[in-house]
Amino acid sequence: MKKYIWTGIISFLVGFLLAGYILLSPDKPEPLSGPEKSELVLAKPLIAAEIGLLAPEQINNYNFVQVAEKVGPSVVRIVAEIVEKGPAFGFEEGWPFEDFWDRFFGFPPRSREREREYRSQALGSGFFISSDGYILTNNHIVEKAVTVTVTTISGKEHEAKIIGRDAPTDLALLKVEGKDFPYAILGDSSAIKVGEWVLAIGNPLGMEHTVTAGIISAKGRQLGLGGNTPTYEDYIQTDAAINRGNSGGPLINIKGEVIGINSSILTPTGGNIGIGFAIPSDLARKVVTQLKEKGRVSRGRLGILGRDITEAIKKQFNLTVDKGVIISQVEPDSPAEKAGLKRYDVIVEINGQPIENYKDLRFKIADFQPGDLVTIKIIRDGKEMTVKARLDELEPQDTTRKEESLDKDIGLSLTALTPSLARRYGLKTTEGLLVTEVKKYSQADRAGLAPGDIILEVNRFKVTSVKEFQDILKKISSGEEIILLVRRESDGEKMDFIVTLRVP
Repeated sequence: MKKYIWTGIISFLVGFLLAGYILLSPDKPEPLSGPEKSELVLAKPLIAAEIGLLAPEQINNYNFVQVAEKVGPSVVRIVAEIVEKGPAFGFEEGWPFEDFWDRFFGFPPRSREREREYRSQALGSGFFISSDGYILTNNHIVEKAVTVTVTTISGKEHEAKIIGRDAPTDLALLKVEGKDFPYAILGDSSAIKVGEWVLAIGNPLGMEHTVTAGIISAKGRQLGLGGNTPTYEDYIQTDAAINRGNSGGPLINIKGEVIGINSSILTPTGGNIGIGFAIPSDLARKVVTQLKEKGRVSRGRLGILGRDITEAIKKQFNLTVDKGVIISQVEPDSPAEKAGLKRYDVIVEINGQPIENYKDLRFKIADFQPGDLVTIKIIRDGKEMTVKARLDELEPQDTTRKEESLDKDIGLSLTALTPSLARRYGLKTTEGLLVTEVKKYSQADRAGLAPGDIILEVNRFKVTSVKEFQDILKKISSGEEIILLVRRESDGEKMDFIVTLRVP
């Protein structure tokens, strides 16, 4: 009996040791043959390749570090000094004899009319896009700047020149003198996918060269907030931590390519809650090219207002298409009117490219240059037809009303009147100088001039720019008078009158 017991114990120990040797041996046993072999060996790598996954240790310990080291040196801190004018309030503010002065003299104390300069700073980020010193950033950081200073990661400061700005996309191009600057590459934002890892680098709340990580939360976002927000919104949404000061900095994919320019956040608190927005690099690339060449962006204009196709519109107009734009208004004397487009026409294609919705139409038209001839496929009364339109220029919003004051103060602020500006304000006159502001108690105010008036001639010379007015004023001595031919439009009616002003 004991013999059998010892035999069993020895057999158990031998089997245990043999199993341990097989499991722990570096020489793995041969996998199964046949179809089972392919499934076991290939299934896991194939799935990983299909969705492009990286192991967590690769992402956290290698790629993020590598990307930060590669792109970080190209990121700069931007300080824009802003000078704005406002009323100067001295000791007369709340002066006890103010009512007495106004009643007997008809105007407030002179010191109340003075203006003073108010200085402030706008802080943000940017990054080099070429070795010769071109820097991409946000327009809202530098749009009112009198000086712009950029600081590199090494701490060196440079005075930057504003090459061009584009308010409709909130982008600006700067330039500093020098060479061999480390720069970042603009990648392909059309290839990004929701869920992709991204890094944001910038100077949030003054904390220089901060790196944050997150994913792409959504694409093609439009905030639609109105006011001074960009016209062309096609934002990348991310949950990478973005705060004030990150504006203008890069949003980078795991390859180290810039796929977005951080621009804004959505927050009820003023700080990051994981909803940040970046301008796609594909849009930025087009803007940069034009800013570099001519300092501004030229966009095509068709001259229509429209709306997306809805189920109700499909039913009312017996449409068989699900996508497109139905025209609600055609602007007078516009390329659309000249091409024969009418209200209730449905635009479905531009140069063979399908139109998804009104936003898509605006983007596609803006991509063309003024003077381009485009072929537009429309549906009118259930029938398809094509028309050709030669686009004109859509004037940039930030230059359509650039107010300027004259060197010799006669109390006027002016801007050159253009066809686009005339359309915006419903004016029939399309040339001259639009009066944007009349200073109280000035020569112009006493002569009865008002904002909205149009100066057609100065001393019987036609003027279409503020510079032309300035040149005439330079030849006029102090105390002499100038003659203005002024037009005032009201309820579609035009009235021309003559005004004389004494030059101070």
